[in-house]
Amino acid sequence: MSAQSRPVSRAPRRRRLTAAAAALPILFGALAACGYGSNDDKSSDATTAPAANAGADAKKLSADQVKIGYFPNLTHATPLVGLKEGIFQKELGATTVKELTFNAGPEEIEALNAGSIDIGWIGPSPAINGYTKSNGASLKIISGSASGGVKLVVNPDKIKTLDDVKGKKIATPQLGNTQDVALLNWIRSKGWKVDAQSGKGDVSVVRTDNKITPDAYKQGSIDGAWVPEPTASKLVAEGAKVLLDESTLWPDNKFVITNVIVSQKFLKAHPDVVEAVLRGSVNTNAWIAANPDKAKADANDQLKKLTQKALPANILDPAWKSIQVLDDPLAKTAGEEAQHAVDAGLLKAPKLNGLYDLTLLNKVLAADGKPTVDAAELGTQ
Repeated sequence: MSAQSRPVSRAPRRRRLTAAAAALPILFGALAACGYGSNDDKSSDATTAPAANAGADAKKLSADQVKIGYFPNLTHATPLVGLKEGIFQKELGATTVKELTFNAGPEEIEALNAGSIDIGWIGPSPAINGYTKSNGASLKIISGSASGGVKLVVNPDKIKTLDDVKGKKIATPQLGNTQDVALLNWIRSKGWKVDAQSGKGDVSVVRTDNKITPDAYKQGSIDGAWVPEPTASKLVAEGAKVLLDESTLWPDNKFVITNVIVSQKFLKAHPDVVEAVLRGSVNTNAWIAANPDKAKADANDQLKKLTQKALPANILDPAWKSIQVLDDPLAKTAGEEAQHAVDAGLLKAPKLNGLYDLTLLNKVLAADGKPTVDAAELGTQ
C-alpha cells in the first residue's frame, strides 16, 4: 500500500517549498473545519478500547494508554477499520486505546496541544497550521493514511465540458481550504481570472459548508462543486455528474488527504508506543487492500456507531472506491499544495522544515519488506 515518493530536485525545489510553506499561516488560519463531509464541529469521546487481544503475557510498552483521535469520515478509513478489527490493539499489547473523534481539524490540533490525544489522523491543512503556529514545536507528521476522494461534480444540464465551467457558480467548502486552493489553481491553469478572496471572476467560487452543499445544488444556487467525499457522491445522488477527479491532476494519481500526526512530547517519551501504532496503521492498510468489501462494511458500521447514521450504498460505494489508503504521507504533494496557494494569491511566507519525522514509519516498512518513503526535504534532519 505504500508508495515510493519520487526524487525531488535539490536547492531550487527546497527554496520553492519553503517559500510556499511560509504563507501557510494565512491560508490555514481560515480553516474552521476539515471534516470532509462531517455532520458538526463537536468532538466526542469514544469508548476506551479494552486490551481484548492482549492476554496475561501481552507485551508491556512504556505507556499504559494511548489516546487516538480521528474523524468519522471515510477519508479516515485506517482508524475506523483498524480499531474495529482490533489490529491496533494487537500491536499495542497491554497498552489500551482511548478513542476521541472530531469533526474539525483545528479542534483536533487543540486536543493534541492540550494532551487530550497523543496521536491523530487529520488532513494536511490543519496539521501544517498546527506545526507552523507552534513554531515547529507541537507535532510531527509521522505517516500517510489516505489519498484522493476529491471531485469536481456539476449540473450536467448546465456544464458538459471543462470549458463550460467558465461563467458558472462552483462551490468549495471554505475560503483557503484544501479544495478551494485546488479549484483556484485549476482555474489559473485554464488561463481564467478569479479574485481569490471574493471568489469573483471568470468562475464564481462560492464558499459553502459541505453540510449544506447538496441543498444548495438542489435549489440551483450553485452549478457544481469541487468537494471531498462523501459530499461529491451525495451530489451525484442528486443528479450531478463527475466532471473531473482531482487525482487525475497529480502524478501517479496520488495527493495527500489524510496524514497521521503525533505530539512531539509523546513521541519523545513513548517511541515504542508510536511505533506500535504505526505498525497497526501499516497492517490495517494492508488488511483493507486485501479485504476491501469487509473493510468498507466495517467503516460504515463505525460511521453508524459514531454518527448514528450509516451511508447508503449509492453514496458509500463510489465514495469508498475513490479513496486510497496508503502509508506514504505524499509530502511532495503537500508542498505543492502550498505553492498553489501562493500562486493563487492567498499566501505569503513560514518554514516547514522538520514537519515530517518518518523514522519509525520507515523502520516498520523496512521490517515488512516494503519500500521506505521520503519527506520531500521537509523531514527531521
